[in-house]
Amino acid sequence: MDLDTIREQGRSGLSESEVKDLLKSYGIKTTAFRVPRREDLQDLDVRFPVAVKVCSPDILHKTDVGGVFLNVQSRAEMIEKFDAIKSKFPGASVLIEPMEEPGIEVIIGLFKDPNFGLSIMFGLGGVLTELYKDVSFRLVPINIDDADEMVSEIKAEKVFRGFRNIVANRDALIELLVSVSLMGNYLREHIGQLDLNPVFVRERDCIVVDAKLVLETL
Repeated sequence: MDLDTIREQGRSGLSESEVKDLLKSYGIKTTAFRVPRREDLQDLDVRFPVAVKVCSPDILHKTDVGGVFLNVQSRAEMIEKFDAIKSKFPGASVLIEPMEEPGIEVIIGLFKDPNFGLSIMFGLGGVLTELYKDVSFRLVPINIDDADEMVSEIKAEKVFRGFRNIVANRDALIELLVSVSLMGNYLREHIGQLDLNPVFVRERDCIVVDAKLVLETL
């Protein structure tokens, strides 16, 4: 993905599909999404239930504008939601992906600190992010020891050590933090802000479910 060209075109961000393609190119696991045409839907090979989302670099907060339908149970409903998004957001694409097995929801982010430069943030994700503000920070790049310390510093750290029989793969989470840091370090001149939220930390792995990227202005 040529981020130089994208920024020269005057774009301020990437669509969800573009961010997820970028993550995959750095070995970061994300959803098996598709961005189909309307005529492809009848034969689309997909596992239900699915999420149907508006997909546009100009719409970063999809839920806030009614651009997300979750737990869509059938092909007929999927086509109905596809048409609803296309009607509400002319010119936008539609992303379809299977609903993922849930896990502990965390947020991982990259942002430009005005004093220190590119930094990485980690904390509880989903709807709890703003409520608890339980987060830790480091400058990019980080190593495995740094990532382990970031996880240990949040108040909810016990959930990653089997609290009340919760099973969450702490090692996979630490590897993910390092991978996001490496990607950020390589692309630091392009990244204004990256939000991976939620990330599901499951028994066997971690998976990025939603992703937003704001580009650094030229």
